[in-house]
Amino acid sequence: MARELRTGMLPPRVRRASINWGDRAFHGITTGFALLIAALVALLVLELATESVPALSRFGPGFLASTSWNPVTGEFGALPFIYGTLATSALALALAWPIGVGAAAFLTELAPRFVRSILGTMVEMLAAVPSVVYGLWGVFVLVPLLRERVEPWLIERLGVLPVFSGPPFGLGVFAAGLLLAVMILPTLASVSREAMSAVPRGQREALLALGATRWEVIRAVVLAQARSGLVAATVLALGRALGETMATVMVIGNSPSINVSIFAPASTMASVIANDFNEATGLQKAVLLELGLILLVVSLAVNTAARLMAARSTR
Repeated sequence: MARELRTGMLPPRVRRASINWGDRAFHGITTGFALLIAALVALLVLELATESVPALSRFGPGFLASTSWNPVTGEFGALPFIYGTLATSALALALAWPIGVGAAAFLTELAPRFVRSILGTMVEMLAAVPSVVYGLWGVFVLVPLLRERVEPWLIERLGVLPVFSGPPFGLGVFAAGLLLAVMILPTLASVSREAMSAVPRGQREALLALGATRWEVIRAVVLAQARSGLVAATVLALGRALGETMATVMVIGNSPSINVSIFAPASTMASVIANDFNEATGLQKAVLLELGLILLVVSLAVNTAARLMAARSTR
């Protein structure tokens, strides 16, 4: 019977009855949904590229390297905002990575079961906090603390270094980086925890049986086997930091300038779009849309790379 179904030797009436139209309909509908998502992304990129044509044709590739930003004279450059985006994201990763990976290692390898459940839930709940709430916390708690205590202390002891020089504004790259570090911790810890949990239990037990300490097991087996997953977690967290808007707007100072000191105000691509888009017209609007296109392409590339790394880690 199965062979006849495969070779199509059944009568036409039986062949028609054997066709599962429900499966075909479901397959077609779900395929359409998947193609719809891809089409939406493509349309978004196309729309941004179309609307930013005036800026692309006027400034060309030099737009990425220019530091000018004067809407009155029509001079625009993306470099201050690219610098602000990269500086805040790099600082956030540098601060959040050891904490996130360390928390994931503790929850996976060391924590008792009831502690693992409670702390794991609390870490995941941080991801549900709206970004504007983080921004309010940054404005009323973090910025005054940095301005009055942390930044003066760092300037007094490390002020000879250009990166820690200047007056303690409170608002600036340092505040934005700290706030972003808190915001990307849930992503970093959750994905790292999944990658570490995927390491076979037998490998841990084999090394423990040979007399290795718990730290040696974590270093030689867990971290080594979960390396691809940790990289994916880092890249996903980077994507979150690159695209964050509201919280960054509220604490970065919003100055289109490049300063060596992390205490100085700056601006990111997302923050300048949020601040200026409502009042922008003509060429300035096209410039902001070009910044949005750059940010979208970078975010898509970062997230695609992270998904591929996470899939490799799972395999």
